[in-house]
Amino acid sequence: MIRHEIRGHTAFITNDNPPANTWTPESLRALESLVAGLDADRNVYAAVLTGAGEKFFSAGADLKTFQGDKAMAREFIARFGAAFEALMNARFVTIAAINGYAMGGGLEATLACDIRIAEAHAQLALPEPAVGLLPAGCGTQMLPWLVGEGWAKRIILTNERVDAQTAHRIGLVQEVVEKGQALAAATKMAERVATLSPRALESCKHLIHNARNGVPKPGGLALERERFMDLFQFDDTREGVAAFLEKRKPEWKNA
Repeated sequence: MIRHEIRGHTAFITNDNPPANTWTPESLRALESLVAGLDADRNVYAAVLTGAGEKFFSAGADLKTFQGDKAMAREFIARFGAAFEALMNARFVTIAAINGYAMGGGLEATLACDIRIAEAHAQLALPEPAVGLLPAGCGTQMLPWLVGEGWAKRIILTNERVDAQTAHRIGLVQEVVEKGQALAAATKMAERVATLSPRALESCKHLIHNARNGVPKPGGLALERERFMDLFQFDDTREGVAAFLEKRKPEWKNA
């Protein structure tokens, strides 16, 4: 079950499937649909993704769903791809509040987010090869981008589970907080996001993804300048400059 609520300019998304918040085709389809709806809501500037309870962010796929069934496995992994790519490409800023174990598809959900905050007791891994599978929900593609090939191979190819402190040291997460504090820290970060121009952030995110996806630097630099000029068609850019000059806080309309 995917629960969500919107407070201010932030959407809070919770994977609530006890006991380990495993993903099912239904919950992945619900996540994909929810992200599409939030993307269309220009009042949403950020989203926080977390798991219900105190122990699991998500233990990944519910393997019982497709045990021995190739057709179901194909449907399942298609749902993983669609949901996590939607999350990855969302217009708004996405923050994972990792409140416990993030294993397999659970870790991949965080990799699809822009920023990751982990509680001190969190454990992160991509153990799929241990059951004859591979991380196919963005794990083999996103983990090397974040931590480098060496650590990505160490985590995937040797089934090494990393703790929150190691994850922070290698760049897998951006902040470590005490147990029970990830949601509060992610909320505080989302509130900072809301002080920035959502139109500008949308362009910045797109440009960063271009760099990640291998767009040659000369083309990326040229596009950066184009996107800078494109912002002048929006009211928020005029508002931001005016607010700065008038020494007041801007009032963003995402327009």
